[in-house]
Amino acid sequence: MANHDPISDMLTRIRNASEKKHQNTKIPASRMSHSIAKVLQKEGFIADISEEGEGITKHLVLELKYSGKHRHPIIRSMQRVSRPGLRIYKKTRGLPKILGGLGVAIVSTSKGVMSDRDARKQGVGGEVLCYVY
Repeated sequence: MANHDPISDMLTRIRNASEKKHQNTKIPASRMSHSIAKVLQKEGFIADISEEGEGITKHLVLELKYSGKHRHPIIRSMQRVSRPGLRIYKKTRGLPKILGGLGVAIVSTSKGVMSDRDARKQGVGGEVLCYVY
């Protein structure tokens, strides 16, 4: 069965890789997955993003981050919020604060994909893609 939700596929790949303490994980490249990865990197959840392959076989390689000598994953939870069957949109004021601001909601706005913090700063709302903490 073909996956109709590339974003939840991406989140699952990152979640699985960090649970198994992999150094990095590969996800199929797309503009949306690249934007989400950029937000995760800016917010300090992943260390690095690189591209691999050409055309249809292009992949993003995300380098995951861990803390301490026991390598606890920085990403403790990733939840898909808006999905193809049920889109969730929020206005600027309605944007959720994840764990009192410790986590981040990734929002797709008219000004691009950004964290809930940046969306509030720019005064834009949009589709709440996922929560990460």
